[in-house]
Amino acid sequence: MNTSKWLTVLASVCVLALGVAACGDDDESSGSSGGGDLSGSIRIDGSSTVAPLTEAIAEEFEAENPDVRVTVGTSGTGGGFEKFCAGETDISDASRAIEPEEVSACKKSGIDYEEVRVATDALTVVVNPENPVNCLTVEQLGAVWGPDSTLSDWSEIPGLREEYDEELALFGPGTDSGTFDYFTEEINGEEGASRKDYNNVGENDNATVTGVEGSPGGMGYFGFSFYQENEDTLKALEVDSGKGCVAPSAQTAQDGEYVPLSRPLFAYPSAQALEKPEVKAFIDFYLANVNEIAEAVGFIPLTDEQLKASEDATAKLTS
Repeated sequence: MNTSKWLTVLASVCVLALGVAACGDDDESSGSSGGGDLSGSIRIDGSSTVAPLTEAIAEEFEAENPDVRVTVGTSGTGGGFEKFCAGETDISDASRAIEPEEVSACKKSGIDYEEVRVATDALTVVVNPENPVNCLTVEQLGAVWGPDSTLSDWSEIPGLREEYDEELALFGPGTDSGTFDYFTEEINGEEGASRKDYNNVGENDNATVTGVEGSPGGMGYFGFSFYQENEDTLKALEVDSGKGCVAPSAQTAQDGEYVPLSRPLFAYPSAQALEKPEVKAFIDFYLANVNEIAEAVGFIPLTDEQLKASEDATAKLTS
């Protein structure tokens, strides 16, 4: 996340922090996390999509608990699970559900965990603002990004109504990214199935912003919150899955209209980590404040039912 955008996020979070403080500091106050009596370190890694949300929550938690150090890495969902299942981290951020081989790795290492949903995302396909195209079907996106695709120009996209003769410049995340896994499965029909000749930016979504902004024929994809941070320099495509063009938004993602690219976002805490008071307090703080902070930093908040399920999953680990 670039510096100016991160300062804006922190400003929003600070406003929330002042609001929480104004409500009182008794034990029943929402977000109470120990009143600064905790100490230690919390290690988190994983999805670059979820990271801005976790970082914002960690900033507030550290403000209330100055003796606790929270580190948030962005190795990608797959890279995060590798570390988590090896016992190197306490919590793994993920933009997809844990996969069978990762389940096996955690089981082999004796790592117990629960899947905790923290927000909803609308994975967003972005183009250069000069591009006259406003909507692509799922099939057209597959024609561009599919593993056998040889398309090199916008004019070659099948059935495209707008005439646009610009060279395609594609930017996307690396294979350790949960965003890559989700996009390829939903658009290309198989997780990991993608053309190889695109600009692989790894976990650096800023590189996608720069690339698409600087290329008239640019196209890329990442989480909705990152698009919102850069909507002054990029255009989001609407997606037609067969029922008409739908733009990514909080409302269309939550009500199920934006398909197939709306998705849940997760944090996976381990039972072993939750034995540490600082980690247990952090997870409790996370869920007590996630909806307010998610909305402030551009994520789609959980419904009451989804939040209750996340709270129950955490309680199951600690019971």
